[in-house]
Amino acid sequence: MKEKRFESIKQYILDHHHVSLKELEEEFNVSMNTIRRDVNKILTDSRFEKVYGGISVKEGTLVDFEYRNIENKEEKKAIAKRAASFIEPDDLVYIDSGTTTKYILDYIDEDMPLIIITNSLDVVLKAEKLRKVTIFLIGHIFKKPTRSFVGVENDELSVKYNITKAFMAATAVSIWNGLMNSDIMEYEIKRQVMDKANMKFLLADKTKFDHSTLLTYANLSDVDTLISNKSFSDPYTSYFSDHNINFIEI
Repeated sequence: MKEKRFESIKQYILDHHHVSLKELEEEFNVSMNTIRRDVNKILTDSRFEKVYGGISVKEGTLVDFEYRNIENKEEKKAIAKRAASFIEPDDLVYIDSGTTTKYILDYIDEDMPLIIITNSLDVVLKAEKLRKVTIFLIGHIFKKPTRSFVGVENDELSVKYNITKAFMAATAVSIWNGLMNSDIMEYEIKRQVMDKANMKFLLADKTKFDHSTLLTYANLSDVDTLISNKSFSDPYTSYFSDHNINFIEI
């Protein structure tokens, strides 16, 4: 039981990147002394570091993509299926790299004419099977851990591409810190896409909310439609209403 809790705590930290000891105490319903002992053991793993009041994943540490791809797979596919329903013939669509967004093309008619812009290897591999899709791949550096391409010039996307609909992913999301990720090169792509796209969709499962990571690439208020399997109450419901965010719960 102790070992199972220990592994669950470790994975929770990897999923959320930064957590306080108090958050762990409440999440796992154990004493603070127990959490302190577990965290001290976790800190022997070089992927983690102690911060004031909590523990963080070291910058540059990436959770194994294959594990993240399996985790909550059915929920992620349901979110992606709903997102796909917004895609129409002849759209110019940006599909972000991520373990939820990669499933969008599984639910697109193979004869629908589309232009797809992406930095995701998985999206490219799915898109090339669709008969009437034109693919634009952005980024000139391949990041194997996330199966994504990064590296763009300043305002390259804003100058080169029109985007009617962008389907975005995020490492973490909150009202206060917006849409976040932890990689500066991916940040630049996401920032430019959010500046350029006419309609912005955020696909985020319930594990992504109310946590923080290094960089904010957009405000939550910039999102037109949020698709998630999380149930919200205030202050989120009020925020969605105040900022005209269409929330769709899966």
